[in-house]
Amino acid sequence: MISIKQNTIEREFSISGKGLHTGAEVTITFKPAPENFGFKFKRIDLEGEPIIEANVSKVKGTSRGTVLQEGEVVISTIEHVMAALIGTEIDNILMELDGPEAPILDGSAIAYVNALMAAGLQEQDADREYFEIKKKIVYRNAETGTELIAYPDDDFSLDVMISYNSAVLDNQYATFDSTTNFAKEIAPCRTFVFVRELETLLKNNLVKGGEVDNAIVIMDQPMEQDELDRIADLFHQKHIEVNKIGILNNLTLHYDNECARHKLLDVIGDLALIGKRIKGRIVAKRPGHGPNTEFAKMLQKEYLKGISESTAPEYDPNKSPLYDVNQIKKMLPHRNPFLLLDKVLEKGVDHIIGVKNVTMNEPFFVGHFPEEPVMPGVLIIEAMAQCGGVFVISSQPADGDYSTYFMTMDNIKFRKKVIPGDTLVFRLKLLGPIRRGIANMRAIAFVGDTIVCEGEFMAIIAKTK
Repeated sequence: MISIKQNTIEREFSISGKGLHTGAEVTITFKPAPENFGFKFKRIDLEGEPIIEANVSKVKGTSRGTVLQEGEVVISTIEHVMAALIGTEIDNILMELDGPEAPILDGSAIAYVNALMAAGLQEQDADREYFEIKKKIVYRNAETGTELIAYPDDDFSLDVMISYNSAVLDNQYATFDSTTNFAKEIAPCRTFVFVRELETLLKNNLVKGGEVDNAIVIMDQPMEQDELDRIADLFHQKHIEVNKIGILNNLTLHYDNECARHKLLDVIGDLALIGKRIKGRIVAKRPGHGPNTEFAKMLQKEYLKGISESTAPEYDPNKSPLYDVNQIKKMLPHRNPFLLLDKVLEKGVDHIIGVKNVTMNEPFFVGHFPEEPVMPGVLIIEAMAQCGGVFVISSQPADGDYSTYFMTMDNIKFRKKVIPGDTLVFRLKLLGPIRRGIANMRAIAFVGDTIVCEGEFMAIIAKTK
């Protein structure tokens, strides 16, 4: 099977606009990022310029938009940005914001898509990773009638159905697959809201940046002109005369089913928070940000469950490594005789796989032990830790040099001795998101199919330059 490579953008760019819910003027700057970096947001207006990974584990709110939060750091209404990244085939990017919310622009993703395409696509060396749906996965909410189902398939496709008890907006259907022109058919489709919802949303501290230019506003019930004028005044908008039910701000719809297409856009953006591209068919009935992200958590849990700790990683010595020893030396300060990692085979959003070839020429075999050479357990641990060091250092922004230092080692177990001629294959996996420069990882070392050592490490990431 032909592998698809990861992509970033060729050059950085910025977009400015108002946040839909906060009303804040925000500039978001998109910057190229290294392989396996994923999608990350950076709040450059806050002390320390904290970074939040675009991951469903960070979702803390879904009221009329998807909100990421870590500690006191919040970034909201990120779904259109995320959908634009998926639709333009981006895998790695750093997004710097000088405010708490991504600009809403015209209520669609088209401005982001156009800017990403203009910035150019830079193919990278690493292969793209996928979550392949192996079995039917179902999310249902009987109270709301919401249902999201994932089915096995060879490619990604999405079917969305929406239903509102409304004379203007009733049942609509939209679909997306590999033949869909995302930039033309999905990205321009705008968010929508009913006039009857506006005042309640504003009282709940939402849509403070709402304007007639950044949403499709639907009036599906007769309303007196005085009432319309009063609501317009609440939003500091010009008065609009509407003599019949329909689209309040007299917009021309891009498509008859534009509202369903926008809901499809939201689903794509929310499912991007899984951290992996999906191979499978998704069917969504009456989706919303809350159900979308709950479904994304289910999918992510299924993906992580599929990575069995006790199964040795596949090691093909004929395959070119992700990082060879010279590339590793650019990341780690260790040198002979203490550089104990020969190559890195694979690195994902939350894991890394590395290799150490054990030969009789290792200097420690001179005294450990002359008649029965055995690799010291502490050096197996050190080799695994160096592999983890490559993971966290290569995941940092390219704005300086970093080192990692042990804080704790727990649950260390040695299962079998390691001798000359063995090839150690390490799998390290994050136990949780990296927070405040602290990384917690579980490490397992294999020789062939046999586990020879395992343990848990905590390390601190320090910027050295």
